[in-house]
Amino acid sequence: MKLSDYFELTDERLSFSRDTASAFAKRVAGDFNPLHDPDNKRFCVPGDLLFSVLLHQYGLHENVSVAFAGMVDGSAEVLLPAEVSSSSAGEQVAIKDTRDREVLLVECSGEKTSNAEFVANLTEQYVQFSGKTFPDVLRPLMQQHGVMINPTRPLVIYQSMRLAMTQLSGDAVAVEFTGATLAVEGKKGTVELGFELSAGGQVIGTGAKSMVLGGLREYDDEAMQTVVDDYNALKSAG
Repeated sequence: MKLSDYFELTDERLSFSRDTASAFAKRVAGDFNPLHDPDNKRFCVPGDLLFSVLLHQYGLHENVSVAFAGMVDGSAEVLLPAEVSSSSAGEQVAIKDTRDREVLLVECSGEKTSNAEFVANLTEQYVQFSGKTFPDVLRPLMQQHGVMINPTRPLVIYQSMRLAMTQLSGDAVAVEFTGATLAVEGKKGTVELGFELSAGGQVIGTGAKSMVLGGLREYDDEAMQTVVDDYNALKSAG
């Protein structure tokens, strides 16, 4: 993965084109969420891409948490500070766009590595699970809880991503899915995905991704199958 192909950074201004951001979602993350279609009126830059850029730019700390405070569209420019210092737990750095909107809340603590090869390998493995989230994980979860996303306007967006590392080095990083939960509150659901990271057969950390499901309604297997079929058609078209 050559991450620099998917973003522009000039004078601490981070920007994306719809086409390159969409290409990252499909080619790297395997994510065919309609929100990342360059022609979608509600287009947003993939959370996986934003998370990857932050690790690329600032290195990997032992503990890093990124919350997505606002959607970044194809015309937005994000103002990246020159560095994000390691802080005590609970201290967040707010990253805004040129419209003065908070778009990311970043929290880092512990030791840091800037080993580009290790960080790129770990990041790529971490984001690639996105392609397996739907329908493999989400459909059984929704069926279990008797709810589903709106089949005509599906809304699935990342809320946060976290890493907790016990080791900041290693070759051939592997990421193993450890399970998922869904909490339903009215028409909104929050999914938590858990991961274990290893290198050379040794566990070197854990990770988690949290996502929001919007517009929930009663589960309908036939309607859900239509959503899955539409998603798979997008995936086949590439």
